[in-house]
Amino acid sequence: MEFLFADWLGTPLWLWLSFAGIVLSLTAFDLGVLHKEDREMGIGESLKLTAFYISIALAFGAWIWIARGADLGMKYYTGFAIEKALSIDNVFVISLIFTFFKIPARYQYRALLWGILAVIVLRGGMIAAGAALVEQAYWVLYIFAAFLVFTGIRMFFAGDHDPDIAKNPVVRWISNHIPVTKELHGQHFFVKVPDEKSGKLVSAATPLFVALVVINLADLVFAVDSVPAIFAITTDTFIVYTSNIMAILGLRALYFALSAMIHRFYYLKYALASVLVFIGSKIFIADFALDGEKFPPALSLGVTFALIAGGVGFSLWKTRHGEDAAPHLPHDEIRP
Repeated sequence: MEFLFADWLGTPLWLWLSFAGIVLSLTAFDLGVLHKEDREMGIGESLKLTAFYISIALAFGAWIWIARGADLGMKYYTGFAIEKALSIDNVFVISLIFTFFKIPARYQYRALLWGILAVIVLRGGMIAAGAALVEQAYWVLYIFAAFLVFTGIRMFFAGDHDPDIAKNPVVRWISNHIPVTKELHGQHFFVKVPDEKSGKLVSAATPLFVALVVINLADLVFAVDSVPAIFAITTDTFIVYTSNIMAILGLRALYFALSAMIHRFYYLKYALASVLVFIGSKIFIADFALDGEKFPPALSLGVTFALIAGGVGFSLWKTRHGEDAAPHLPHDEIRP
């Protein structure tokens, strides 16, 4: 049993295995019990399931606090809050993708589940690569920090442009290299269809599969912002990965509530921009203004939470009557 206490990426192996067990258990319970059959999820159920996932994430943070100390506990909560807030932008893009491919709501949850399983692996690779870079050269953190500041400033002045999914190079590549059916075939990603030339049955992808691929690629784009943001908080690989994945796990439940009211959170993007600038700046503040001393984790968590809460509150107040809602997000276009 000694191997369970062996160090792996700075954390005992038993902690990694425990986290993996939690993720697998939640996924099996979600898919095998709660959503054994494809059906549309209502807003009420979405909010309840979201509260359940957030409770699990908060409880896991408390476990980290007890097992590894208050400092890492607060860093976990900070990373979780940032990733959860950044996922709201993800919801908007996912909604556009499902709308473009005409995916009915009853199939969206299962597609999101498989997408999140892929994200767990893909983000794990990105985080492992980032951790290796930081361990070999600390100055990489300055690149991450500068990138976050630049991204935050760009978000302040970015216009409102919907991504053109039809011109997505991945969509065009799949269409040119893999047979794709014009219609859905239930929850299936691949089906057998007659070849147009030979008449023989061949495997063809369905629009649901293409939507899944585009969603995963979109998540990788979002991870370019979120992963450096958490590395700017801590370089502990376990905290970076678990806070990231815990926030992502509940995204599929949160999606069905937020997609129906995403226009109410339009002004949150300015709060998220402020968070990215703050997180990036504090690395330079700690290393140069504080002579290398740690930026207080409690202060970092407090500022992050205040900015996000302020952005949510202002958005809900500003769009309370609908007249100031984002012009490119009319309610009838963001329904899943």
